[in-house]
Amino acid sequence: MSDMHEQEKNSATDDPLSLLPIDEHIEEVPGPDGKKIRHKGVYLLPNLFTTAALFSGFYAIVSAMDGNFTHAAIAIFVAMVLDGLDGRVARLTNTQSAFGAEYDSLSDMVAFGVAPALIAFSWALHDLGKAGWVFAFIYVAGAALRLARFNTHIDTQDKRYFTGLASPSAAGLVAGMVWALSDFGIDGKDIGLLVGVLTALGGLLMVSNIRYHSFKDLDLKGRVPFFVILLVVLVFAIISTDPSRILWLIFIVYSASGPVLAGWRWRKGRQAAAEGGD
Repeated sequence: MSDMHEQEKNSATDDPLSLLPIDEHIEEVPGPDGKKIRHKGVYLLPNLFTTAALFSGFYAIVSAMDGNFTHAAIAIFVAMVLDGLDGRVARLTNTQSAFGAEYDSLSDMVAFGVAPALIAFSWALHDLGKAGWVFAFIYVAGAALRLARFNTHIDTQDKRYFTGLASPSAAGLVAGMVWALSDFGIDGKDIGLLVGVLTALGGLLMVSNIRYHSFKDLDLKGRVPFFVILLVVLVFAIISTDPSRILWLIFIVYSASGPVLAGWRWRKGRQAAAEGGD
C-alpha cells in the first residue's frame, strides 16, 4: 500500500503541470474498437480561434460601455469570422472535441447573445426604461434557447437548414443596425422603440421553427469555374465600398428569407391541397 502511494506521489512530482492549481481536462472518446480512449489536455489551434471570438465579444461589450458603438459593432462581425473558422479548422485538422463544442457555445453566447443586446441597449434602449430591458432580454434569452436547442439536436438536424435564425446572423442584424445607423449620424435615442422591436424580433426568430438555409452543403473543396472567383472578388469590392450598410442589408435579407420562404411554401401547399380537392 505504501509502495503504491509512493508511486503516485512520484508520478505527480514528475509532471510539472500537476503542481499547478488547475485541474487537467481529461476527455473520453470512442476508439476504433468501440472502447473508450482517455485523452488529456485540449487542442490548441481551434480553441485559439474560439478564444479570439470570445475576446471580440468581450471587447464589443466594453466598447459599447465606453460609447464607441462603431468599434463594438465591428467587433461582433470579427467574432463571426472567427466563429466560422474555429469549426472548420477543427474539422480540417481532425481536432474536434466535446470540450471545443461546449467552449464554442459559451463563446457564442457572449459574442452573439449578450454583446449585441448590450450594444443595442447602450445605444438606444436605456431611455425606454423597463421596456428597454425587456427588449434586450428577449434577445438574450432567445440566443440562449437557440444555442441550447442547437446543441441538443446537432446529431439529428438536417445539415442543410437551421431551425430558427442562427445566433451569428441575429447578431449581425442587431450589430449591423447600430453600425449602419450610427454612420448615418442617427442617435439611437430618437428611434429607441424601433430598435427595441427589431432587437426583440431577432430573439424571437432565433427560437422560431422557421427554417433557414445553412449553406453547409456548399462544396468549398471542389473545383469551381473561374468566374466564381471573379464573383467573390466583386462581392468583397462591393462590401468594401460601404461595409456597414451593405453588411446590414445582407443580414436583413437573410433574416427575412426564412419567413418569406416559409410563407411561400405554405401558400404552395395550400394551392396543391386545393387542386387535389378539385
